[in-house]
Amino acid sequence: GLWRYCVPGKCMTHTDSIAYWDATRAFMILSLLACFIGIVIGIMAFIHYSSFDGFDKTFAAGILFFLSSFFVLLAMAVYTGVTVNYYGKRYGSWRFSWSYIMGWVAVVLTFFSGIFYMCAYRMHECPRNSNSR
Repeated sequence: GLWRYCVPGKCMTHTDSIAYWDATRAFMILSLLACFIGIVIGIMAFIHYSSFDGFDKTFAAGILFFLSSFFVLLAMAVYTGVTVNYYGKRYGSWRFSWSYIMGWVAVVLTFFSGIFYMCAYRMHECPRNSNSR
C-alpha cells in the first residue's frame, strides 16, 4: 500500500523515504482534492445554485473529474512501475492487494464521471444554442 507494505505473515510501515512513494501519495491526494471539488461543483450545478453564474458548473466539474482521473493514472503508473521492479525482484511471493485494484477502478470511474459531466454540459448547451438563431 501507500503507507505500509505486507509480505506473507507480517506488515511493516515504509521507513525509507523514496521519492516515488512521495510522488504517488501526492498524486493521490491531488486526485482526491480535484474529485471532491468536482463533486461539490457538480452538486451545485444540478441544484441550480445561483452563485458563480459566470461559468458553467457542469463543464468545470467535468474538467475536474478528468484532472482527477489524470492524477490517479499518474499515481498508479508510478506505483506500478517502481513497485514491481523493487518488490517483485526481492520477494518471490509478493503481490498487489485489493487497494491496488481499487486504484485502477478509480481511474476508470473518474474518467467516466468526466465524460458524463461533459455530456450533461453538451445537453444543457445544445437547446440554448438552437434557440438563439
